[in-house]
Amino acid sequence: MFIGLANSKRLVLLGVLLVSLCITVLVDANEDLPAAPIVWQENSQEYQLVLRELEQLSGVIWAQSWLDETNLLVTLRKGRLLCLTFDTNLEHIVRTQTIDLPIQVWSKGQAGLLDIVKGPKQWFYLTYVEALKGQGVTSLARTQFVVDESDNIHQKNWEKLLTSDASSGTNRHFGSRVAFDTQGHLYMSIGDRGVRSNGQDLSNQAAAILRLSLDGGIPSNNPFVAQTKVNSAIFSYGHRNPQGLAFDLRFKRLWAIEHGPRGGDELNLIQAGSNYGWPTTSHGKEYWGPVAVGESETAEGIESPIKIYTPSIAPGSLMVYQSHVFEQWAGDLFSGALKLQHLNRIVMDEQGFPISEERLLNGFGQRIRSVSTGPKGFIYIGTDSGGLYKLSPQGRL
Repeated sequence: MFIGLANSKRLVLLGVLLVSLCITVLVDANEDLPAAPIVWQENSQEYQLVLRELEQLSGVIWAQSWLDETNLLVTLRKGRLLCLTFDTNLEHIVRTQTIDLPIQVWSKGQAGLLDIVKGPKQWFYLTYVEALKGQGVTSLARTQFVVDESDNIHQKNWEKLLTSDASSGTNRHFGSRVAFDTQGHLYMSIGDRGVRSNGQDLSNQAAAILRLSLDGGIPSNNPFVAQTKVNSAIFSYGHRNPQGLAFDLRFKRLWAIEHGPRGGDELNLIQAGSNYGWPTTSHGKEYWGPVAVGESETAEGIESPIKIYTPSIAPGSLMVYQSHVFEQWAGDLFSGALKLQHLNRIVMDEQGFPISEERLLNGFGQRIRSVSTGPKGFIYIGTDSGGLYKLSPQGRL
């Protein structure tokens, strides 16, 4: 009996050693994994750049938001929310999960599951299009995420914050991006919904950037809160289709980048209560001929763009780079370009205003939609064809 117990203990000890050995081998194998394949290299003004392909997903990668140090949340416009789990080097995706959402997404034309942004107190804010009386409207919700004992990720505490009144019979120009300032405000962009007159109509939330409290309420100091015929959520108006929105933490500035018609894409510095002109003023032309849009390019009482793109690059996102890997890019703005298929770097001066631009990945041939900064400072890029890529300086992994 004593001998059997001793043998049993030896077997248990041997088993523990084998398991430990297996774990060590797995860890070592993880560390020794080859780098993700390089699909593009080029020299920028400051760096030799390397672009690596991480994954090929099915659908438009509309937005990215990092859940934690190794998990990346990705929205696919057709209506799926994915969590991509990386190895410790953020170089290989080791698991992909689909996270169920308690909504029915209207996925037609430019509509679908759109932005996801991490806000304060571990809340994640999502914008999406849902059906309302047979038409699509841009909506806003927030949720949190939990990991169960099997490392499965679930959403919890879903709260719908806003169903916009920006409905129309078109399936275009929904916006829709989210950004946060340092004063407890949420900003949300909505396009003109393909109805130009919405640009100067303050009775609805189309063609506007809204400012809300984190719980979806209306801040008491919103610029039009005291005007009964103006929607009190509106912070600025006269926007055609702002698909990029970013808050510069250093200079406390809100930037928006939006699609013009044919030419005339705009980078705007957003000010409370300001009119950005659409469609009264525009630097673009009609699609059907060499006819200018609007009454003029500028007008009294209308804020002019800080930067204009003609021909259009078709901006699909906006990010302020605020990390260390690309030290010389700190504070610069980055926008994905859809039509002209590149990563648009807007070089900022010491006062935080644009002084030049650089077109990165020009020739790579992808409609760049979403851009994020990873936990280690590298730039992650999502495309309309479902590609997810990591941009780094040569020699940095």
